[in-house]
Amino acid sequence: MQHHQLPLPLPPLDATMAVNDSTEEGYSMALWEGDDEDEDEDVPEVLLHSVYNSVNLTQDRAMYEWSSGHRDEFLRVLLWHDGRKGMGGDGCRRCMRSSAAAEYRCPECGDELVCKACCCAMHQDHPLHWIERWNGRFFDRVSLRSLGFRVQLGHRPREPCSVPTSSHTDFTILHRNGIHHVAVDFCACHLRQDPYHVQLLRYGWYPATPTNPRTAATFQCLATFHALSVKGKITAYDYYGTLEHLTDGSGLKPTDRYKPFLRMVRQWRHLFALKRAGRGHADDGVAATQLGELALRCPACPRPDVNLPPNWQAAPPEQQCLYIMYIAIDACFRLKRRMISSFLKDPCLAPGWAYMVAWGPYRDYLAATSVQKEVSTCTGLAALDHANTKFSRGYSATGVAMCICARHEFVLPNGVGDLQKGERFANTDYILASTLRFISILLRLMISYDIACQWWKSLRERLLALPPHVRLSIAFAMVRFVIPKMHIKAHTLACQLLFSLYLALGSGQTDGEGIERLWAMCGAIAASTKLSGPGARADQLDDHWGFWNWMKLVSLAALLRRRLDNAIREREKQEEAFSHFNSQQTNRIPVWLSMVDAFEAPRAPDGPEPPNPYQPTVNGLTEQEVPPTRIHDVSPIAFVTFALELEHAQFGVQAELKRSKSSSTTINLGSMRRRLNKSIHAPAWPHWTFLKQPWPKTYPFFFPPASYQSIARLALQPLSKSRSSSAKLNVGSRSSSCVTNSISRSAFWCVINRNESKVKLRADKYQIGRRALCALLGKEPDGFPELRKRDIRCMADAATTDSERVNRAKDARRVRREAALVAAGDLPLYALVDTEDPATRDDNSENDDVAGESRRVMSWIWSNTGGSGTDADMEDALRIEWCKAYARVRRWREEVLILQEEWRRLPISLAYEAERWDQRAKKVSGNDASAEGRVAYARKQQALYRDLIRRAEETRTAPKIKRGHSRRTQGATTDMDMEDDESVASENESDDQRGDLDSEDDDDDNEELDEP
Repeated sequence: MQHHQLPLPLPPLDATMAVNDSTEEGYSMALWEGDDEDEDEDVPEVLLHSVYNSVNLTQDRAMYEWSSGHRDEFLRVLLWHDGRKGMGGDGCRRCMRSSAAAEYRCPECGDELVCKACCCAMHQDHPLHWIERWNGRFFDRVSLRSLGFRVQLGHRPREPCSVPTSSHTDFTILHRNGIHHVAVDFCACHLRQDPYHVQLLRYGWYPATPTNPRTAATFQCLATFHALSVKGKITAYDYYGTLEHLTDGSGLKPTDRYKPFLRMVRQWRHLFALKRAGRGHADDGVAATQLGELALRCPACPRPDVNLPPNWQAAPPEQQCLYIMYIAIDACFRLKRRMISSFLKDPCLAPGWAYMVAWGPYRDYLAATSVQKEVSTCTGLAALDHANTKFSRGYSATGVAMCICARHEFVLPNGVGDLQKGERFANTDYILASTLRFISILLRLMISYDIACQWWKSLRERLLALPPHVRLSIAFAMVRFVIPKMHIKAHTLACQLLFSLYLALGSGQTDGEGIERLWAMCGAIAASTKLSGPGARADQLDDHWGFWNWMKLVSLAALLRRRLDNAIREREKQEEAFSHFNSQQTNRIPVWLSMVDAFEAPRAPDGPEPPNPYQPTVNGLTEQEVPPTRIHDVSPIAFVTFALELEHAQFGVQAELKRSKSSSTTINLGSMRRRLNKSIHAPAWPHWTFLKQPWPKTYPFFFPPASYQSIARLALQPLSKSRSSSAKLNVGSRSSSCVTNSISRSAFWCVINRNESKVKLRADKYQIGRRALCALLGKEPDGFPELRKRDIRCMADAATTDSERVNRAKDARRVRREAALVAAGDLPLYALVDTEDPATRDDNSENDDVAGESRRVMSWIWSNTGGSGTDADMEDALRIEWCKAYARVRRWREEVLILQEEWRRLPISLAYEAERWDQRAKKVSGNDASAEGRVAYARKQQALYRDLIRRAEETRTAPKIKRGHSRRTQGATTDMDMEDDESVASENESDDQRGDLDSEDDDDDNEELDEP
């Protein structure tokens, strides 16, 4: 047998091939990704004071300038306003009478001192201004009524009435500047044409009652509260308290008009809902309003005869996703209502006309429904466990269940109903059937529900048992039931495979979690609706959901633009990753593709179910199934194997050397070295047979390139498995604070460190093999990419997202600012804490910025692992990951198609609404002032929808703006010299707070809630 001769040592590597000391390629023993980033970003001491000055002076220069040199000046001018401003001692300058004492002024009209007669004359058109009178020492607040001022109704301004009729002596007007007592005269002359409450309405005052009114609120007051209510969630109690405070801030309460105010506000909400829905233009009046007619519909959802092409039903299979109605169902138990009043005493003003179901038929159905026992075959679902036992004592409603458009989050007509106990199927069935009356039966449905895996069972039978007015027969071939992306992680594996939105054909990137955002909005009004009567609560909720839908409508174009830009970018990324995956698994793709096609193909309900390609089939060997290992005689193969094992042991010693920081680790390292030396010098080992000489423990082992290819290739699989184990251990380490025993905690961290050592060992092993190939071949080896830190991650892990990098940059800037403040003495030294240090990291902290399943790109170390055969469990994992990657690519392709179709529908739906308002304007008959008002409002609404079409087109065609930049609004000046300090300060402050890096990847917070 010819003995092997040792080749010459390797030539020195080029700098681009050296990997051991490269921070970009090398893997360091960090417990969290990002721990090995540049930690020493020290600020030079010479720059600390300049940094401190920039932080404290230029962050808001206007505020610094005001606080340092202008506070006293501002304060003196404010006090100057409490005096007569140098205008005292003269007569009235308005009427030029020196005998008329100028003692009165109006802060809302300009603070000019005038006499009593001039003050009343000035306020003929402003009867609700507060007047101040100089009493010789200071200004007292007085009312116009105390000056003899009276308001004449029923006539044009300044036109007297021959027979005025006085109102109640305590007639009260609620205005946005306070509560006023006003002397009101109604018209009772021969010109009188309107009753008293109509005279008030024509003047712009809303009466609290149509019979003998004694309280009214101005239109401005009601409109202001309405806007604050739906946008700022201000309650009527707080707003009325603000009016009291504006009237008298010393605590003296004016006349109590809180209950009349509630009545007027409720009527105001209802009337504006009717007005905006066009019921004021209907010939049959308000009473003929149909169910759901006041609801605002989503303009991007499919509606036959409104925004779909004539031949949409003949679309090919790959375009069927364009004609699916996506519905999300959920329940909210924060919107409770106590047992206060009843529908008999407090009926709803719009029973079933908007979003809430009509209470009468709903109540009769629930009364006739027996207690349904919902049995769960999935993991413990609280919605089912407490469906009939949820605490309900003292509550008339324990919450609400709702149906919304899952893609755009519009509340559907008749899509909301009260819950009496828990989330019972009876409630959900009725609400779904009620809202499906407004959706074409020709459309396919995709229904998202967090307990869909249990709810869909026997759904057909339950829907057929509903009352006739909502009864329907559902074809399951046209319906797909799914579970929201975040909620599905709490379900069993079987549910995750059957009800996943990631795997559902035609789902695009619908997440099903949008309804949770609506619950966040409703949480702000839960306290005020809890103590309301049933009718008042229903009207208030309808009003808030109508505003929600309107805000969604006006911002829909911007939302679709962001989603489409992101979808196109993500589709390209996923297609590139999938193409790379396919290039490494060409021999397996036909089999995997046939499995996916067979699983997704339509089949008969009683037909055999094909194997699920997303389900693992290999469970691993048991202890009894593990075959015994034979000890073979020494052979050339055994010699090569021994050499590789010996080199592996050398790598192990080097890896331990990198983390030998404690005495115990040093002792362990010494024992490893002794075992390695003993193995090298043992006379029974094969190298004595083949080489006839011992190997030094530091002598490198040289083999042909094929051997180094095997080294690199074989290192990938254990590297992948070790990385997976490391991730599992790190997840446990975040909750390791519950381990109070110091010994157990120490052992736990030892396991983590040991596994990290394995990861580094195998990463270095791959790098050694690849470096040798580069040296031997003189070029980059095919099939062996450069291994970087970001590539070493689990199969189910995603690469670092752009938002995560932005957050890291923001943290780095924050640390530098804090360092400057500490150096200046404004912060204590202990305030400087490195948040990236694992020793000071919050054990319960989690990274919320990692990409979800729909955006995940598998690392190449997994796709390259099975290129030339591997074990069964790895093959099983590769098949599942390929199927998931295939599903991700298809979902993003679907998302692009769906968004393009939604862009097509949006202007068509808006034009449809504009045309409806045009028809309403044309149907108005008569030439009186009332007809003119109806025509004017219809034209105004028509112009509004046409303007929305124009703005949507501008949004669609506008160039993409980088993050941190805003589009210049219409009418904005382009003269840079007109930019003041205030705008500069605000811009600097906002940029600093945002931490803008001008990233083009602006993630949409209202689009998708992928699980972390």
